[in-house]
Amino acid sequence: MTAPAAPTTSSPRSRAGHPGSPDLLRSVFRRHAAGVAVITAETCGRPAGFTATSLNSVSADPPLLSFTIGTGSSSWPAVRDSDHLGVHILGEHQRELAGLFARSGADRFGPATGWSTGPHGVPLLDGVLAWLVCRVVARVPAGEHRVIIAEAVAGDPAGEGRPLLYHQGRFNALRD
Repeated sequence: MTAPAAPTTSSPRSRAGHPGSPDLLRSVFRRHAAGVAVITAETCGRPAGFTATSLNSVSADPPLLSFTIGTGSSSWPAVRDSDHLGVHILGEHQRELAGLFARSGADRFGPATGWSTGPHGVPLLDGVLAWLVCRVVARVPAGEHRVIIAEAVAGDPAGEGRPLLYHQGRFNALRD
C-alpha cells in the first residue's frame, strides 16, 4: 500500500488570492479552454450572429442549453426579439469564421459565409461540426449580459472534423 501524496503547499499570498474583479474573472477564464460556437438569429428579414464561448448544456430532458450575450452587442436586438436561434459548433478548420463572427462591424453574412435558411427561419451556417435550432425559453438578466436558455427543437450532429477551442484569448486546435 502506498502512502497518500503529501499535500502541496503554497505561499500565504497565493492562498489568499486576489480580490474579486472583472480583471480577475477574465484572467482565470483565459486558462479555461472552451468550445467555440456561433449563435445566429433572424430579425426583420436579416440574419445576425456572434461567436460564443459561453455555450453550456443545461438539461437533457427537456433538451436545454444556455449561453450569454452582452446587451451592448450588435447581435443583442436579434437575440432579444427572436423566438428561435441557431447554435453552431465550429470545427478547427473554421478559425476565420469564428474571428469574423467575433469582430464588431464585420459583414458576417457576406459572400464568403456559406449559409442557408433553416427551420423557423433561422440562419444555418455551412460546414459546422453540429447545429441546433432552439426555441428561446428565457432571457435572464445577469449584469450587462443576458443568460439565454433555449430548448433544442431540431439539429444535426453529423459534421466532420475536430472542435475549435478558445484558450488564452486565441482560437486553438485540440491536441491529443
